[in-house]
Amino acid sequence: MDSTLTRISAPFLLSHTLLFNHPLSSSPSLICFSSRTHSKRFFNSNCKLGSSKRNAHDDSVVLDEKAYEAERLRLDAQARDSMAETSKREMETNSEDDPKAWKWVIRKRIWDLMEAGDIAQNPRPVHHRIPNFVGASAAAKMLSGLEVFLDASCVKVNPDSPQKQVRFLTLSGGKKLLTPQPRLRTGFFSMLESHMLSPSTINEACTSVGVAKYGRPIGLDEKIKVDLIVIGSVAVDPKTGARLGKGETDFGMQGFAELEYGMLRYMGAIDDSTPVVTSGSWNATLDLLSSYAPFICTVAILIITELLSILCPFNSLDVFFIFETRAVHDCQLVEDIPVEKLLIHDVPVDIICTPSQVIFTNTNIPKPQGIYWDKLSPEKLAQIRILRELKSRIERETGQKLPCGPSEKLPPTAQRRRK
Repeated sequence: MDSTLTRISAPFLLSHTLLFNHPLSSSPSLICFSSRTHSKRFFNSNCKLGSSKRNAHDDSVVLDEKAYEAERLRLDAQARDSMAETSKREMETNSEDDPKAWKWVIRKRIWDLMEAGDIAQNPRPVHHRIPNFVGASAAAKMLSGLEVFLDASCVKVNPDSPQKQVRFLTLSGGKKLLTPQPRLRTGFFSMLESHMLSPSTINEACTSVGVAKYGRPIGLDEKIKVDLIVIGSVAVDPKTGARLGKGETDFGMQGFAELEYGMLRYMGAIDDSTPVVTSGSWNATLDLLSSYAPFICTVAILIITELLSILCPFNSLDVFFIFETRAVHDCQLVEDIPVEKLLIHDVPVDIICTPSQVIFTNTNIPKPQGIYWDKLSPEKLAQIRILRELKSRIERETGQKLPCGPSEKLPPTAQRRRK
């Protein structure tokens, strides 16, 4: 561990010079104390997503945005109705008899920590989501500096909130953006190309509605080459590259990230050498107690020193403390994902990007070779038209009927907190 000597003079005011001014992101070497008031620092505001208005002269795309949003809200309401029942079922299956129950233990721990520490960002609550978090834009900036990103012509990015800035940087960098339709409900993938967008529409194109407005739907016959895959995570192990998503892979079925990966393998768009990057494992994998420890320590120092300044008002008291820092203090990554319990369709990650560092996992976990039909339930197949089309095509081409997974009751989509 590195040690940093910090000089404190009383009386003083605490001034965070931390990224996004949040105590849970504290690395003690970044904390400063001063008797002067500092202005807030903002992270690269010129590169952040901002509000945008649709070009009034652009009539090339027509979308009923109200209907699109109404459908999304309807699905969310449906999810809320079944959330209580599903949560109860998840807890009941959380036993040693269920080989997949351990995933829910880790997910719930991460989601609970993010909500308890108020380090989650909207949409909230983060349960049953790829969680958005304070610092997601900084993680995206770290990713954008990678050689694999700079050299990429086409980047596949998941549609979740914490990867919104990644989508923006992909388009603003002149690259092709491949993103799936939300939960693959309305189709397959959409391709967005920056040269087909005006500067005023790039921001909007990074949203679900924007993808529907400006994206070009592609089919299974599209000849594309994806140079980089960016996926969100609930938890990830930096030592092995093992990753957990939001939970669709449980109850014997593949999640959407796994299905998307498998379909791209079928199309020949990716192979084993295609890098898989996750950006979103910073505060999503914090250990709450150890993260609060330095902050609690500094508050205690403030109180003690302020008391000393009252007792000794005639003199400014200089106090010296040594803070121990760890290289990954702001991104305490999980270490309890058992590789031997991962399923054949689980997608590992090659690179982890956080707001403070880049981790190359050198993972040895095999990547999925396609879609594993024996893991895909009839209910999931009935939900996703593109999968039914793909299955029918393969069966026609091979003359053989593909297997089907066990029946299941699907978990709901995440619910949004009412304002």
